[in-house]
Amino acid sequence: VMDSSQSALLLSRKRRNEDWNGERDEEHRPRKIPRCTVGLNNPAPFTDQLESVTTPYRRVSLEEARKGTPADRPVRVYADGIFDLFHSGHARALMQAKGLFPNTHLIVGVCNDELTHNFKGFTVMNEDERYDAVSHCRYVDEVVRNAPWTLTPDFLTKHRVGQRAKCPLLPAGMFVPTQRTEGISTSDIITRIVRDYDVYVRRNLQRGYTAKELNVSFINEKKYHLQERVDKVKRKVRDVEEKSKEFVQKVEEKSIDLIQKWEEKSREFIGNFLQMFGPEGALKHMLKEGRGRMLQAISPRHSPSSSPTRERSPSPSPAFRLPFFTKTSPPPSPPHPSSSHRVLP
Repeated sequence: VMDSSQSALLLSRKRRNEDWNGERDEEHRPRKIPRCTVGLNNPAPFTDQLESVTTPYRRVSLEEARKGTPADRPVRVYADGIFDLFHSGHARALMQAKGLFPNTHLIVGVCNDELTHNFKGFTVMNEDERYDAVSHCRYVDEVVRNAPWTLTPDFLTKHRVGQRAKCPLLPAGMFVPTQRTEGISTSDIITRIVRDYDVYVRRNLQRGYTAKELNVSFINEKKYHLQERVDKVKRKVRDVEEKSKEFVQKVEEKSIDLIQKWEEKSREFIGNFLQMFGPEGALKHMLKEGRGRMLQAISPRHSPSSSPTRERSPSPSPAFRLPFFTKTSPPPSPPHPSSSHRVLP
């Protein structure tokens, strides 16, 4: 059973999407509720399937109902409607009826097709579909099929109803109003379908429905199929364009990355080059150092000034002769004895 505080919290959610600007103050945000398992395993039963009650029924006042009644004596609240294309607006109205009192037994009446078509108009769902949709709403405890269009005291007595929502013709103390959910109704849903008729016809043709089932002529069927082929081509072209844009974007990103890496490597190479070959680079220092070492190795060493000196006779400096360029005269041949110059012993 839902208490009034939980009901008010859930009712506040219906305007969640209204005046939404992406930001909300902390005080206007809905507070969190504790986790609990409140789902039901079975749909609500139909009244004509329940056992009849023979015990006398005493109607409680509105003040007594608001204070709370014993667990075995819930307040029986009745709400009725057409409930065609059952939507969240219907569910919220039944939620409000269920949350009127701390202990509520909600009875929902659904009018049949004959009454609805005569007084309101044609419905999308037939009466059996509408009965079944309402019975699966979590707030409903009992469903009355073939509900009357106008309530009578006999009907209220028969169903032991103490309070009723949405009926200004009842005596004081037996009517509690509910608020309508803005932006959603059966008429609004039908208007959307009629406005986008071609879209939904093409959708159902794609899902396997025949033109006869959709009440579509042969020419319109071919027109819808042609439009679908054209749209497929457009979607393919759009996909190719998007993929091309993604590819170009990736190439640009990679190009930018390569250019940045090339610039970094170029700066590094230029820096290393200047460090080696610049005016004050390492190569200049190496050359200076090598030249100094070569001059030091070539120049003779001087004797220290403190060493003792002695007079030496100047020795002739050795003459270096190149063996390939020095001409050596042959040794002189011995003189031949001649007759005119002979020495006698």
